[in-house]
Formats: sequence, C-alpha cells, structure tokens
Amino acid sequence: MTAVDFEKFVERLADASGEAILPFFRTSLAAEDKAPGGAFDPVTEADRAAEIAMRRLIEATFPSHGIIGEEFGNLRADAEYVWVLDPIDGTKSFICGLPLWGTLIGLQHRGRPCYGLMHQPFTRERFSGDGEAAYWRGPARHHRVEPSWKAQPPAPTEERRKLQTRPCATLAEATLMTTSPRLIDERLRDDFFRVEAQTRLSRYGGDCYAYCALAAGHVDLVIETNLNPYDIVALIPIVEGAGGIVTTWDGGSAAQGGAIIAAGDKRVHEAAMRALAAG
Repeated sequence: MTAVDFEKFVERLADASGEAILPFFRTSLAAEDKAPGGAFDPVTEADRAAEIAMRRLIEATFPSHGIIGEEFGNLRADAEYVWVLDPIDGTKSFICGLPLWGTLIGLQHRGRPCYGLMHQPFTRERFSGDGEAAYWRGPARHHRVEPSWKAQPPAPTEERRKLQTRPCATLAEATLMTTSPRLIDERLRDDFFRVEAQTRLSRYGGDCYAYCALAAGHVDLVIETNLNPYDIVALIPIVEGAGGIVTTWDGGSAAQGGAIIAAGDKRVHEAAMRALAAG
C-alpha cells in the first residue's frame, strides 16, 4: 500500500477537522495557556475538537496505525504508518481572527514523511504533496458573474494547480519568512539575524502558510527553531514535492523537528546554511 492510497482518506480528515474548527473562528472563543509562566502558548476548544474528530476517523478506519498529535499525545508511535496531526497550526493567528493558520495532516511510513496536507477551511485552500509532486486546490480565480443585481451569487468553483518552487541562487535575491524572531532559540537568534540581514526581504508570521507559500513559488526561505514533529511532518512532502528542500540547520532530517530551514532552491539553501554556521 502506497501513500497515494491514503489520499482520499486524508481529504476526509480535512473535511472533518474543518467542520469542527470553522464554527469557532472569529468568535469570542477563549484560549487557554499551555505554558503558564513561559511564552504564551494558546490552545482552544477548536484545536481539541478538530484533533478528536481526526483521531476518531483514523482509529475507526486504520486501527493498527499510530497517531502523533499536538493536543492528545502519541498512540502507537512506533507503528509502520503513523499520522502526525496539528489541528490548528497558527493558533495565535486563529484567536486574532487572522486566516494565517491551517490544519496539518501528515503521514509517516516507517518514520519517513510520505504524504502531507495543509488545509485552510476558511479560505477553502488545500496544499498537498507526496515528496514527488505537490498541488494547490482552492477557489477558482475566474468565474462568470451575472451582471444583474438580482442574480444569485454563482456557485463557488474550484481549481487545482501543480506547485513549483522558484529559482533563487543567492541570499541577496531571497525572500525569507519566520513566524517570529522571538520564537527563535535565544542561543541561535544572532545566526538567524545574520542570514536575515543578507536577504532582499523578510516577513514575519504565517506559521504553516509560509512553507506553503514557499512551495507555491512566492517565498524562498523559511527558517525556524524549536519545532515539533507535528509542526513540520505534513509540510515536508509538500515542499519537497514542489522541488524544494527541508532540513535541520545542520543538514539532517527535519522529520523530528528542531531547528529547521526550508528552501525552494538548493543553492540558496546551501548559502543560508553557510551563513547560519558562520557564527
């Protein structure tokens, strides 16, 4: 059984999580702090409801599979197939009413990320990949609108496009993203700023959206630290499927999280790694 056999099931997981999350978005939803006394780490009922919905589907359909989830921990994490779930990646944006968040659904086979999907139910976008190819699916850019003010709004239509990273040879040409410099490990922050100073443009925010923007060819680098597996596993097959590369800062596997660098072009990835190591 290959990863593509799971594609329709992943779509079911995305539908279920979206149905659980959307009723909470842009409401007066309270957020709890998972790390009182430290940096604010919010969790909401939307996070929990979405992960529960996905876990129930997985356990009912594939009872031998493992699950690694942000909110409810690990179950059979040494199984041949393991689902890696982040119900809302970007909870801080979520509670601020900003649409820069998404549900991450990753699948590992014998410890290797083999399929990933990022679902943004509010914008109706899905980014998916299997390491060999990656796709965006969402509202069609153009559809016919009746000129009469009495006409009913047209039914939403969708389109699907293959994702491709863009060429970028040097840091001087690169657009860099990170969720926030304050989230970069304090011991590594100077290294990050050294890379940032050499880039053409840097932008903060985005969480999982930054990696998807990279896969779509709008961004060249994403550099972060302190990531957990559920923050990155689903995104690796998307970026790699679009022609990009995702590693740790020392060039190792990103599947376990940690300090991560994603790039659309191997040349700028190498340049960024050299700059990070220069300190």
